[in-house]
Amino acid sequence: MLEIACFEITSAETALKSMADRIEFCADIDAGGLTPDFYEFMHLKRNFKAPVYIMIRPKGGPFFYTPAEFRDMKTSLITFKEAGADGFVFGILNVHNEIDEERNTEMLILAGDIPCTFHRAFDRTEDLEKSIETLIRLGFKAVLTSGGKSTAMEGKDSLKNLIRKYSTQIDILVGGGVRSENIEELKEYTGATNFHSSAILKYDTFVTTDEIKKLKQLSS
Repeated sequence: MLEIACFEITSAETALKSMADRIEFCADIDAGGLTPDFYEFMHLKRNFKAPVYIMIRPKGGPFFYTPAEFRDMKTSLITFKEAGADGFVFGILNVHNEIDEERNTEMLILAGDIPCTFHRAFDRTEDLEKSIETLIRLGFKAVLTSGGKSTAMEGKDSLKNLIRKYSTQIDILVGGGVRSENIEELKEYTGATNFHSSAILKYDTFVTTDEIKKLKQLSS
């Protein structure tokens, strides 16, 4: 499974026309992905059939949120759910960088049957095995991770361990600098079958169809 992270409408349209299995739609690449524009999402749903997962994140920086920010997250999730979102991507930590079980559970309950991915806030936690066991227990369908490191290549040993132990219980979505130049090595070394990439090459600004095609072919 290949998911393409799209930070603006042009890349989203390109990816939805491509070989990608689905997109993660968000805003603000510099902040690492925030909740996207609702009307842009509606445009994508009207014009494309591939699944669109929505990032629910009100601000950049730490993954701990004020009560007001958390209310905004819940409101956003409900709004996008009613408009036909195919999945959600979010992750809430407490002040100690541990999984906030209560708040994440609230979000999962609101999502209902719509699958939820816990994003790379996971990599901020100290004990990845403890954290992934918590996510499985809470009911997340997937976790996006680079193995606790800045990139998937740096975290490949940890990814290999997580995939070996937990991939039958939760989808482990390998992300963090994943490109056509390294996806084959990551696949063979870690045993991963699910990948996440922005498909933006070094000197580009937007997703490229050719890079998505290479990523899909090399990961299959």
